[in-house]
Amino acid sequence: MNIRSLTRGDGVVIGAAVLLFIASFLDIYSIDGVSSGADFPNAWESAPLLMSVFLAGIFAAVLIVVARGLPTVPKVAGLDLGQFGIALAVFSAWSALGNIFDPAGGFNNSGQGSDSGFGAGTGVILGLIATLALAGAAVATPLVPALKGALVGAPRPQAPQPYGAQPAGGYGYPGAQQPGQPYGTQPGQPGQPGQPGQPGQPYGAAQPQQAAPAPQAAQAPAGDFSPFWFAVPVPRPLYAEDGSPTPIAELAPGTWYLAVEQRGPGLVAQTQDGRRGVLQDTTGIQRG
Repeated sequence: MNIRSLTRGDGVVIGAAVLLFIASFLDIYSIDGVSSGADFPNAWESAPLLMSVFLAGIFAAVLIVVARGLPTVPKVAGLDLGQFGIALAVFSAWSALGNIFDPAGGFNNSGQGSDSGFGAGTGVILGLIATLALAGAAVATPLVPALKGALVGAPRPQAPQPYGAQPAGGYGYPGAQQPGQPYGTQPGQPGQPGQPGQPGQPYGAAQPQQAAPAPQAAQAPAGDFSPFWFAVPVPRPLYAEDGSPTPIAELAPGTWYLAVEQRGPGLVAQTQDGRRGVLQDTTGIQRG
């Protein structure tokens, strides 16, 4: 599961689910004239309220978040996991609204005045607020650009090193000044006496001819393209380089990918696991 694919709307869903869980332990009734310190039942002592409001809302949040983080979303009854979670969140909010209007439930049918003084408790009121926030965020996230933003920002990547560049000089790296080596000289190679700066060679002595340099490797074709890091604003499919119409991966928001080549209007991108493919839609990408 890719946590960086979660959106700000998913963050609201997670927060609402936490509030809903806390509210399930609070009083579901209040009675006029009775002290607030009285021992009233909570949602865990009322199965209809627990199942229809609190557990339904928490399960809805789990389905929505899991569906966002999975690369391939499974389906339930013809609906993908996220859509099923949204429907369950709306049902939970609707049930919570009914309990606000009639907290006494079936008591009003047991005799006249039997529900007199009954009111919604703190748990039911907070449950309604949490389920409304949950359902609202679940429905609005695909529609509101502010809720589509990444919940966890990706760390900025290091700038890609130019091809053929050597690391900075230091101990253990090529070009580092070795202990005891005169400043400005290059270390001699083992088995080749007479290199500059090698002990035992008189100053000004003739230097042996160096071996002919090996032919240089074929130079990379010149071009204006340089590899760079980028992130996508929304999930984008990555297609195979052979032009196959079936995506080989999905690029998720909040994750940095390396663009290694320009391919027409698209980019050849490399994922974290080393797979390469063509990103055809490059609109709105963020360069690192």
